[in-house]
Amino acid sequence: MSPILPAFFDDERHLDRILSDPDPAIAADLAAVPGDVMVVGVGGKMGPTLARMARRALPDRRVIGVARFSEPGLREALEADGIETIAADLLDRAQVAALPQVPNVIFMAGRKFGSTGSEELTWAMNAHVPALVAEHFAQSRIVAFSTICVYPFAPVAHGGPREDAALAPPGEYAMSCVGRERMFQHFSRVHGTPGTIIRLSYAIDMRYGVLHDLGRRILDRQPVDVTMGHVNVIWQGDACAQALRSLAHAAVPSLPINVSGPEIVSVRWLAAEFGRRFGLDPQIVGEEAPTAWIANCARAAHLFGYPRVALERLIDWQADWLMRGLGSLGKATHFDVRSGDY
Repeated sequence: MSPILPAFFDDERHLDRILSDPDPAIAADLAAVPGDVMVVGVGGKMGPTLARMARRALPDRRVIGVARFSEPGLREALEADGIETIAADLLDRAQVAALPQVPNVIFMAGRKFGSTGSEELTWAMNAHVPALVAEHFAQSRIVAFSTICVYPFAPVAHGGPREDAALAPPGEYAMSCVGRERMFQHFSRVHGTPGTIIRLSYAIDMRYGVLHDLGRRILDRQPVDVTMGHVNVIWQGDACAQALRSLAHAAVPSLPINVSGPEIVSVRWLAAEFGRRFGLDPQIVGEEAPTAWIANCARAAHLFGYPRVALERLIDWQADWLMRGLGSLGKATHFDVRSGDY
């Protein structure tokens, strides 16, 4: 039975608990995929949620988080939740080689913002590190997080690209993400490593994300540019659940899965919904381009069903969070950027 969703969140601690509530289907799907779980790159925005969810869904298995742990207190917080931790620099081949072998690996490391001007580091993180990890864990199942930015902008009227679409994105960041995918697919073929590739579109945590950015602009009476006029969004808890469940669907070569909400949502409509909740008239500028970074999520819907948290609830939660002035990570998504430069 699925946990009961709250009307609203009391605070960040309550939010983190609900984010990591395990979908009951996780344990059912992974019953056929035995073994411990390692989250490589656990220190990012989504990593702690996924590690905690895995620990709660699989109490009889070890869950290990690997990161540099540059954020103060994160390592101690994860260990308090029963997650083992290993500090490692993934750019160091020897440190990757020293990681213990585990049957199931979730790869979440990567670099996006700050790419412009230091493109070589972005390529190293997004293509070289995956090669090191794929070689080291050749005998494991590997779920690798990627992004819908590997696709080119797609006509909104066509419903977004499916997983077999050509990968031809703008900008070096997105191209380096294609490199990441190709490394995992190459070593999957060479070593017979089963895997999946999670092409994620805009996970929603009340402290950051497309809905946070839009709502914040409207509350601050800033203009909302709708040139990038459409998006897919998904509750971060649902995205983490689908990633964990995808271990049961691993294939050779690694199977790509578009993960987000099934709706292609109008940014103009989202702005109007926030404005209605805030009692404000959004300042809309620009006109919708006929293309956007969107994806067809039919494969994920077939494998995992509809996300547990629906879009209307996400908007309600986000509006309430912002109106009460609760926490923010201060990390903009830049979802409206069309140049591919970050």
